Amino acid sequence: MKLSGFALFAGLTSSMGAQAVKVMLLGDSITEITCWRPLVWEQITSAGLAGSVDFVGSMNDLQPNCSRPQGFDPDHEGHSGWQAYDIARNNIAGWVQNTKPDIVQFMLGTNDVNIGHRNADSIIGSYTIMLNAMRAANPRVKVIVDKIIPTSWSDATIEAVNTAIPGWVQQQTTAESPVVIADCSRAAGFTNDMLRDDGVHPNSKGDQFIAGQIGPKLIQLIKDVSTTSSTSTSSTSPTSTSGGSGTGAAHWGQCGGIGWNGATTCVSPYTCQQVNPYYYQCL
Repeated sequence: MKLSGFALFAGLTSSMGAQAVKVMLLGDSITEITCWRPLVWEQITSAGLAGSVDFVGSMNDLQPNCSRPQGFDPDHEGHSGWQAYDIARNNIAGWVQNTKPDIVQFMLGTNDVNIGHRNADSIIGSYTIMLNAMRAANPRVKVIVDKIIPTSWSDATIEAVNTAIPGWVQQQTTAESPVVIADCSRAAGFTNDMLRDDGVHPNSKGDQFIAGQIGPKLIQLIKDVSTTSSTSTSSTSPTSTSGGSGTGAAHWGQCGGIGWNGATTCVSPYTCQQVNPYYYQCL
């Protein structure tokens, strides 16, 4: 009796220690019907993290033209034709409550522009609603917001959303629940020859570019979650404190940019790095 109880306890503690970092890849058809997700998985595998990562979501499709790396987790929350406006108001709360992701990465807004004819303020407002829902499900959720890939005609509203994202991140990021940017925009190097003939979706070159922008950010956050989880038995978590010694900004905090009047240094071991001329971040 004592032996079986001990064995049960040991099994439970072992499974708790091996609990995977849950990652939700959220978006529209640029997430669902393209091939950058398995490319990101290859990066996660190369970093030695595949065994500790669980992609979550209600969808699990992958286009037949995409590579499927060994062990690839196809779960995602990409929905072709869906708009950020509707996801924010009708879907996101249920999705994140069901899965409790540790990390959410999203690119949304193209359909709000092309189908919903919404403006940049509406799209950014939807981002805020989604972020609030994510934090309601997990107050420590870490978020990657993508600057949207361009259309072949360089839609002005998409460009306006991309211009607004750094300011929104500055307002929304916290030490407990950081928000970071993966820049998939034209300004970051995404070109028209990375688009399919429809002028909206990425081709194989575009998939490579997107994976190259998202993958490193995601891997760093996975490592951060894993580190926090491994020290969760301590009474306090370094990432949840806003003070600390010195006057430097916390990890993921803003540390510079045009018009910035706050801290311009970072707490150790982080360094202040340029995201764009208006936004520098402690990374």
